[in-house]
Amino acid sequence: MAMTDQLPEDSALEIVVVPRSHDLGDNFEVRRALPSRQRRMVGPFVFLDQMGPHVFAPGRGLDVRPHPHIGLATVTYLFEGEIMHRDSVGSVQAIQPGDVNWMTAGSGIVHSERTGTQARELTSALYGLQCWVALPKAHEECAPSFVHVGKDALPTESDTGVAARIVAGRFFGKHSTVPALSELFQVDVQLLPGHQLSIPPEYPEQAIYIVQGTLDLAADGQYGAGQLLVLKPGKQVTVKAAGPDPARFVMLGGEPMDGPRYLSWNFVSSSADRIEQAKEDWRRQRFAGVPGETEFIPMPDIPGKPVRYP
Repeated sequence: MAMTDQLPEDSALEIVVVPRSHDLGDNFEVRRALPSRQRRMVGPFVFLDQMGPHVFAPGRGLDVRPHPHIGLATVTYLFEGEIMHRDSVGSVQAIQPGDVNWMTAGSGIVHSERTGTQARELTSALYGLQCWVALPKAHEECAPSFVHVGKDALPTESDTGVAARIVAGRFFGKHSTVPALSELFQVDVQLLPGHQLSIPPEYPEQAIYIVQGTLDLAADGQYGAGQLLVLKPGKQVTVKAAGPDPARFVMLGGEPMDGPRYLSWNFVSSSADRIEQAKEDWRRQRFAGVPGETEFIPMPDIPGKPVRYP
C-alpha cells in the first residue's frame, strides 16, 4: 500500500494516518485514527476509534462503565452488533447497524456502553466507529442531550455499484436529521468491486477512513482497511473499489474549528482551565450519575496539562 512519504507532489492527499491497534482485553481491538501524531483534527472531528471487528463468546461482551464528557458530541455508528447506551439524562437506547447515537455532552454528561443482557446469551459480533465532534464555543456549555436516529430516517444516495448513507451533516445535497451544531459531514459509503465514486470538495477539511476492502486512488496508489486518508483542501478525488471484494469507507470532516481545542482524557474544551475543573468534578463525583448503575471509571492520573489542538 502507498505510504505518506511516497505521495506525488500533485497528490490529492495531504497525509495518510495508519493507526495502531490496541487490545482492550479478550482480544477486543480498537484502532485510533484521531487524534494522531500526524493529524489531530479533521474539521470538528477530534477523535475517531474503530471498534473491532470482534466476536464475543457467550457470556462475554462490551462493558464500558459510566464515564464523563464535556464540550463534545459523541457519534456512535455500527456495522455489526449492538450496544446498549445509558446516560445521566435518563436515556436507555440500543443501537444497531446503520443507526446513529448522537450524544451532546455540553456542560457535562455521563454514559455507559455495554452489550445487552440478551445479546450476551449467544455469540455476538461488534464492529463500528465512535467519533467525537468538538462543539463550537457558543455551545460548549449547552445542556447535555441524547438523540437516536434509526437508519430508515437517514438520507441515502445510490448509483450503480454505489450506496451511501448520510450519517450526519450535509453531503451530496442531502441533509441528515442528526442535530449537529456545526458545519460537518459523516457519510457511510459502500462500493462494489470495480465501481468508483467522485468525492467533491464540499468542505475545507475532508478525510476518508477505510473500513473494508481496498481503495484505488489512481496516481495516489491503493490503500487498505484501517487507514485515514486526509484530503488536500479544494481537491476532488475519485476512489475505486480495487480487487475482488467490495470496499466500505466513511467520509468525514467539515469547517475548521473556531479556535484551538484542548483535550485530556474524555474532555474537550476551548479552555484548559475548564478541563481541569471537569477532572476535579469527576474525582469528587459532582457529575450526575447514570440511573441504575453504581460502577464508574475512576479519574486516571494524567501528568501534565491538557493537549492543545491543533
